Amino acid sequence: MNHKEYESIKAKEWEYALQRAEGIKNSKDPLILYRDIRPIIDIKHMFETSVEAFGNNIAFYVKDKPGTPYRGITYQEAKADTDALGTALIEMGFQGKRIGIIGENSYQWSIAYLAATCGVGVVVPLDKELPINELEQFIRDGEVECIFFGKKFEATIKEIKDRGNTKLSALINMEADEDVEGVHALTKVLDLGKQSLAAGDRRFLDAIIDRDSMGILLFTSGTTGVSKGVMLSHGNIVEDLMASPTLLKVSPDDIFFSVLPIHHTYECTCGFLMPLFRGAAIAYCEGLKHILKNLEEAKPTMFLCVPLIMESIYKRIWSQARKSGAEKKLKTVLKINRVTKKIGVNLVPKKITDVFGGRMRIMICGGAAIDPAILDGICDFGITCLQGYGLTECAPICALNPDKAYKSSSAGYIPPGFDMKIDNPDPETGIGEICAKGPNIMLGYYKNEEATNEVLKDGWFHTGDLGYMDADRYVYITGRKKNVIITKNGKNVYPEELEFNLGKIPYVAESMVWGKDSEAGDDTVICASIKIDEEEVKQALGENFTDEQAKELLWKEIDAINEAQPFYKRIKKIDVRRTDFEKTTGKKIKRFVEANKGQ
Repeated sequence: MNHKEYESIKAKEWEYALQRAEGIKNSKDPLILYRDIRPIIDIKHMFETSVEAFGNNIAFYVKDKPGTPYRGITYQEAKADTDALGTALIEMGFQGKRIGIIGENSYQWSIAYLAATCGVGVVVPLDKELPINELEQFIRDGEVECIFFGKKFEATIKEIKDRGNTKLSALINMEADEDVEGVHALTKVLDLGKQSLAAGDRRFLDAIIDRDSMGILLFTSGTTGVSKGVMLSHGNIVEDLMASPTLLKVSPDDIFFSVLPIHHTYECTCGFLMPLFRGAAIAYCEGLKHILKNLEEAKPTMFLCVPLIMESIYKRIWSQARKSGAEKKLKTVLKINRVTKKIGVNLVPKKITDVFGGRMRIMICGGAAIDPAILDGICDFGITCLQGYGLTECAPICALNPDKAYKSSSAGYIPPGFDMKIDNPDPETGIGEICAKGPNIMLGYYKNEEATNEVLKDGWFHTGDLGYMDADRYVYITGRKKNVIITKNGKNVYPEELEFNLGKIPYVAESMVWGKDSEAGDDTVICASIKIDEEEVKQALGENFTDEQAKELLWKEIDAINEAQPFYKRIKKIDVRRTDFEKTTGKKIKRFVEANKGQ
């Protein structure tokens, strides 16, 4: 492609982006509250225009060493490092190649991603929880030739390269200052890029970006053990970036708290690229055990999390209130605060707001179902707490609750330019398979046309999730299509619904529900394997309780749940466990592993 042809293509893409932004601005949808959306063409254009608009603003808050204060890195500084890194990678021979990244959330991870996508080739973010053989498989299948890694992965990556089954030729340690045999130090690679830029090398700066071709390759790890490579384009990502902030406010005053794994599209698109698009900053958490300390230090305003994190913080607050004898007083204050916060008066004690850093205004929960009561409870603390819904194949956002019109029980509202429908809904419940359509939908599964055709039909992506939409076009998730238990008399039982009810029992840490044939073969027995919360059970039964005693305690609660269920949904058998379930790297229980079903 010559320069003239490229300029013509970019002019058409710019015209489309302008029309997209204008459509948002003039939309008649009353829930689109934030209409000033900057038109962007691709990830490179997004980053460059953000640097132009917010150059001196802080883009990243990082720690040079564990336990040290956060320091800021500006947009201009991040752009300079990205340009140097991209230029170096091209100088090393990796233009048009696959670039892998594996490591903890960090500034180094972020500039490696930006360098790879903004002019080098295709980025392949890799799951840091993968066992070596699966990691090797993804590196091989993804045709990764250069890989960035955190220092704790050095031995693993070296071994994979030495096995000789992949195309790996360059290893870059993101935390090293000096090269060692067979491994480049990131600082040295940056130096190479700076030298090349100083000598007039513009190959990276002037690189051609194809908005509609694969720019990101992500391998998913499912609960069934079957992995697929999801191909996303720059266009998929920027469509999410332009649509999502129409429903909730994101501004240059915001600081995002980054704790979820950045290789997942949820954190990568929404917690990394989104703040860069809107001129906000990102503060990296040092790890799960440091969440509360880092919240206090970084004082963020926005926090993407999963139910486990949100529930843990919420339960900790109430546990401390009970221990200090302040539970009754706190309930009274929060009851009054539900009224006063409507006129801008927040009566929540500073001790509680300080748990979240003191400035938190929005928490977004995704990845799994959460009890709406917990969302409402955190809202009572003066923090807008809402759900979103997405999948890797959708880059990932499909639905998001508006910050001024959220429904706690809903997974979200459909953003502008996207569409959703319920396929083959049940006549009684309205529940069917959720399908999504729009410019955010993936290109397909890498080298797997059969799997692609199974989920992409007539422009609609069949998510595999079951749910329904209300009259206002809010989406509700009831479970996964593949998990549905179909009873002998043809009734559908959604295990996630029963697991949700079990999760309200204080003695339950986690649960998995499944069905099996009765001994006579004429009925379906609904079973539950329950990991108990040992501390809660100890408070009820004493230190040396037996599993049988724990079962008796649980049955008292489950019997009450069963009473409210139709007969075919009632749990008939339970198994108690004290060990963790076998899970995917995404921390989801593997439903079809026999060991998870207990005895």
